[in-house]
Amino acid sequence: MASHVYLAVDLGASSGRVLAGLLDGRTLTLEEVHRFENGAVEFVGTLHWDVLGLWKNVLEGMRMARLKYGDAVRSIGVDSWGVDFGLLGRDDVLLGNPVTYRDRRTDGMMDQAIAKLGREEIFAHTGLQFMTINTLYQMMALKRRNSPWLEGAKTFLMMADLIHWLLTGVKANEVTNATTTQFFNPVRRTWATELLEKLDLPTDIFPPLVEPGTKLGKLRPAVAAETGFANLDVVVPGTHDTASAVLAVPARSTPGAKPDWCYISSGTWALIGIETPAPVMSDLCRQLTFTNEGGVGNTIRVLKNITGLWLVQECRRIWLQQAAEGTAARYDWTALASASAEAQPHVAFIDPDDPSFTAPANMPEAIRDFCRRTGQTVPDGEGAIFRTAIESLALKCRYTLLKLEQLNGGPIRTIHIVGGGTRNRELCQATADACGRPVVAGPVEATAVGNVMMQAIAAGTVADIAEARQIVGESFAVERYEPRDAAAWEAAYERFVRLVATSQ
Repeated sequence: MASHVYLAVDLGASSGRVLAGLLDGRTLTLEEVHRFENGAVEFVGTLHWDVLGLWKNVLEGMRMARLKYGDAVRSIGVDSWGVDFGLLGRDDVLLGNPVTYRDRRTDGMMDQAIAKLGREEIFAHTGLQFMTINTLYQMMALKRRNSPWLEGAKTFLMMADLIHWLLTGVKANEVTNATTTQFFNPVRRTWATELLEKLDLPTDIFPPLVEPGTKLGKLRPAVAAETGFANLDVVVPGTHDTASAVLAVPARSTPGAKPDWCYISSGTWALIGIETPAPVMSDLCRQLTFTNEGGVGNTIRVLKNITGLWLVQECRRIWLQQAAEGTAARYDWTALASASAEAQPHVAFIDPDDPSFTAPANMPEAIRDFCRRTGQTVPDGEGAIFRTAIESLALKCRYTLLKLEQLNGGPIRTIHIVGGGTRNRELCQATADACGRPVVAGPVEATAVGNVMMQAIAAGTVADIAEARQIVGESFAVERYEPRDAAAWEAAYERFVRLVATSQ
């Protein structure tokens, strides 16, 4: 039995897990305790999260952890995706299931905010990139509809904060997730109340802000009785999953020097960025549509969101739906990667961030249609479509990386890929090839690892973030990919840039 065990609840848009981090000296191992499905539930035309189902599975995972690890478990912390939230009303009633960021209620809201205040003023308050999914536009959508939820709201909680409240009864918003709302001021590290007031949105529903590593308290008595944990601490990690994932990047930074490495937190989304000591609030940052999100240790993650493995996840989902009985095996990830490798390279490309890929009914057909209307060869067959998506993702990473170097004022020499995308060896190699930089891939479970390590820092078991990253580097294997075929990828990139310019 390890000397210390920390539980990480990692909530993703397609699945959730309860994992145990076992820290024995300078070795960390991760064990999955409970995995469960997540996803949008359509109800009367609106896409919701099943928050009660999530809570039920969190409790189940805690019970399983108690049986397996007993009193060795020291604390628990929750991380999740960004932007989405729940509202509590009078007497702490949850005002409906939270709505997902892919719901269409935000259509037109960003344009209304920009028309009223201008991009410059909104960016000056928040330093955040403009995306229709941002919490600001979700709140505006509630206001436009005269939502009884907004009228009756007493407390605003992001998704991970909502689970922390269910665990402890403590209402607090953790900073790294709060920064994804587009109504948080990263310079003052407070809510951008002036911006909210100008958009006629409430400013009195936000509980106190807390930093990663904060001990919220013990479990509610009822939760303790149900799970068997009588004296468990609840510790806030970097609740935005990318903040926790970046903590787990096994890289070293030189104090005072410009970063020479970047990260790609690769999953449904790909978040490409650098870690800085202060927000970058320049006109160039706004014009290049980068964002300033909170990181652990009072850092800022200067990054850009691009569409990630959503493209191939949705392709696979459609192919499985359409598969004849007994043929599902041809659509497992290994089989699709093999089919992609056999397809001809650099035949056609897509812009992964084109609006047509946000939530299409049929992703393979959306990819084919994009190629058709942009005058390219239309990929035929699963392997060709899969390869088109993977190569396009890699080229979009280069497109973004070159802009990131402008903001950084210096070269990025190494790319660290963390998260589920590290399992996709074709994508990792294509990213190295397209970007002309070595890629270091791993750890796979970076978000959960970062969650656990922040709990260990809060407990005093690990001294600081630098030591945490050393432990991660010593505990988990990584794989290195060197760039290849420079001339072919250079020609592909020139085509890709022209495509993006004409499709925007």
